[in-house]
Amino acid sequence: MTVLESGRVSLKSMRFYGYHGCLPEERARGQEYYVDVDLYIYIKAAAEGDDLEKTVDYSKVFKLTKEIVEGPARNLIETIAREIASKLMDAYRPDRVVVRVRKPSPPVGGEVDHAEAEVSLLLS
Repeated sequence: MTVLESGRVSLKSMRFYGYHGCLPEERARGQEYYVDVDLYIYIKAAAEGDDLEKTVDYSKVFKLTKEIVEGPARNLIETIAREIASKLMDAYRPDRVVVRVRKPSPPVGGEVDHAEAEVSLLLS
């Protein structure tokens, strides 16, 4: 019998301050952004060897995400999510990466908890 093993490493609700948006006032005042990252990886070697070098280093994922969200202004949260996903794919070569970026209180003319963009990239 063949057992296929995969795992997921996630960071949830990472919080950053950025100056993104299409409207000038959004870029001027900035706001918090929340980011979730899911990396689907082969974890057997890391788990059996208890070896950080064979898995995803949370602190490096956080740092990479922070650099993008707190970096140059973007119009769209979709752009931010795609850039994070692409950089994580390059850095870790996971089977799949999913990034969600949430923008609290988007300017929609009414009450809403948040806007969210999700990007999923698959290794082919």
